[in-house]
Amino acid sequence: MKRTTIFLPESLERQLQQFARRQEKPVAAVVREAVTKHLESHREPFQMPRTFDSGRSDVATRFEELVFQDFDIHGGTQPRTTKRKKR
Repeated sequence: MKRTTIFLPESLERQLQQFARRQEKPVAAVVREAVTKHLESHREPFQMPRTFDSGRSDVATRFEELVFQDFDIHGGTQPRTTKRKKR
């Protein structure tokens, strides 16, 4: 575990101490439980990051064209690709 410091108003700290005593738990355990419960109640469902979402549906079929579109190699022409024969 990692140690951290929090700042509480005196009245809240007193309430926390009293609550921990009544529960017969350390204050740190009460705080961990409260923070865990709060975070779980505000958890948002996982969403896949849109980092690689180009909005295009033809990327797989136009892969080579898109990869080489900004390259100036071989005198400005794209490398020639060969189609594989089906066996």
